[in-house]
Amino acid sequence: MADENVIEIANLSKSYDGVDAVAGLNLTVPRGAICGLLGRNGAGKTTTIKVLLGMVRPTSGSARVFGLAADDPRASVEIRRRASFVSDDKDLYDALTVDEIIRFTAAFYPRWNDDLADEYLERFALPEGRPAKKLSRGMRTKLALLLALSSGTELLILDEPTAGLDPAVTDEVLKALVAHAARGDVTVFMSSHQLADIEQIADRVAIIDRGRAVLNGELDEIRASYRRVRVVFDGDAPDVALRSAGVIRSQRNGRVLTVLSSAGADGIRAEVAPLEPVSVDELPVTLKDIFLETVVGEG
Repeated sequence: MADENVIEIANLSKSYDGVDAVAGLNLTVPRGAICGLLGRNGAGKTTTIKVLLGMVRPTSGSARVFGLAADDPRASVEIRRRASFVSDDKDLYDALTVDEIIRFTAAFYPRWNDDLADEYLERFALPEGRPAKKLSRGMRTKLALLLALSSGTELLILDEPTAGLDPAVTDEVLKALVAHAARGDVTVFMSSHQLADIEQIADRVAIIDRGRAVLNGELDEIRASYRRVRVVFDGDAPDVALRSAGVIRSQRNGRVLTVLSSAGADGIRAEVAPLEPVSVDELPVTLKDIFLETVVGEG
C-alpha cells in the first residue's frame, strides 16, 4: 500500500545503567519517504537506529520495520536482509581492496545490482585495486554508500553519512541519494547534524530531544505552519501574553513585538488587531530556526 509505514515506533524506551537514551519515542516513516532524523548529541538518534536494526533491545515499547518486530531475533534477520545500513564510522574491511569488498558484500544480498554497482564505481571514481585502509574519508563514505545503494534493499538507514566531508563530496553524496530514491520504491531514514543536508533532500523530518520526538511530519507542511510574525506599534510594544494557538515564543524590543508560531499567523493577526499595530508582517522560518526553537530553545 502507498501509505504503508516502513518504520513504526511506539512509546519506545531504552535505558543504559538507569540512564534513558530513548524515553517514550513515537515515530513513523511512510514507504518511499526520505526522512531526516535530527537531534543534538545524546538525543537518542543512534540508539534508535540500533533498535531498528536489532542491535540492541528496547527496555519498553515497540519498534517495527516492514511490520516486523525489531526485537524478535528471526524478524530482525529479515529486516537486515531488506535494509542496508551506513554507519557513522563507515566500517569497512580495511585489508580488502575496493573491488574485493564489493564482491564480498554482493554475496549477502539476493537482489544485488551489479550494473548499479558498476555505475556508482565509475560515478564516484573509486579506485578498484586500492585497499580500504588507504582510502580518504570521502572515498570511504562513497564506497559505503555504493554498497548500500547497490544492495537492492527497500530501506536505507544512514547515520551521519556526510559527517566530515568537504562540500563537493557532500553534494555528490546527497545527489546520489536523491537519484536513487527516485528510481523506485526505496525509503531513506537519515540521521544527521547537518540541517542544510536534510533541508536539501528530505521530504519528512523528525526532531528528537531527550529521547522523545518533539516534531515529526512532512517538511513542507512544517515549514508552511511555522511563521515569525513581526508586529510594529506607534510606541513601545505592549507587554501582552498572546493566547493564539501555536505561539511558541514572543519577544518585545522597543516598538516591535516578534512572535514565533507553529500554527501560522492568522490567529496572531486577529489577536493583536485590537491593539492597533502600525503593521503586521509574516516572515518564513527555516529548518534551522525551527530546530533551535524546538530543541536548543528548550534547553
